[in-house]
Amino acid sequence: MPNIVVATELLSCSYREGRVLEDISFQVSRGDYIGIVGPNGSGKSTLIKALLGLVTISTGSAALFGTNLSDFRDWSKIGYLPQSLHLVNPVFPATVHETVGLGLLSLKRFPKRLNRADNDKINKTLDELGILDLEHKLIGELSGGQLQRVLLARAIVNEPELLVLDEPTAALDPETRGRFYSMIADINHSRGVTVLLVTHDSGAIGEHASKMLYIDKKMLFYGGFDEFCSSPEMSSLFGEHSQHLMCHRH
Repeated sequence: MPNIVVATELLSCSYREGRVLEDISFQVSRGDYIGIVGPNGSGKSTLIKALLGLVTISTGSAALFGTNLSDFRDWSKIGYLPQSLHLVNPVFPATVHETVGLGLLSLKRFPKRLNRADNDKINKTLDELGILDLEHKLIGELSGGQLQRVLLARAIVNEPELLVLDEPTAALDPETRGRFYSMIADINHSRGVTVLLVTHDSGAIGEHASKMLYIDKKMLFYGGFDEFCSSPEMSSLFGEHSQHLMCHRH
């Protein structure tokens, strides 16, 4: 099915201590913006890593763009923003422009060099995210919100069709977090990029995403926010008041 970007069928993952995910089945259509939420230790990040081939799938299957994950090779279609800002070395003497350029260099064959078109693409992406004025700054000089925008620029500079973000706002204050969510929504709408965003912020994601995937080792809900708001199972889990606050539709 050409419009299905991500599909899983009874996907399960296990670590040494036991099952982390069990029987996860869902499909993501082209253009969707999915908020993946759940409590700490629910398997949200494991699911994302399994879809990217970073964690072994114990049983079941996953497919990207209609191709079984084991046979998928076109990783240029996917932009990935991992969970931890501490993966970025703040004393590494790289500028914002150079850091974003890594998103293009990683897909090039040797010799790996940026050309004029690449530099134009970097500047266009920085401008789109409102950080072109930072292009010559060292990454160690940036605030948390600025650094997160730079890493987002690196993830989208190659114009991916699927953008995967793992807890991208964990280190941000609430105001910066809201602006970041809005920025992802703009990318989703203006570029038509399909988005999978893992977040612990279940109360805010409904304002921006088109669907919610709620997991706690198993899949407890998947669907639109209107459907979420009318779900008796979600009422019993969150309470009606919190349920309405989360859906941001009423």
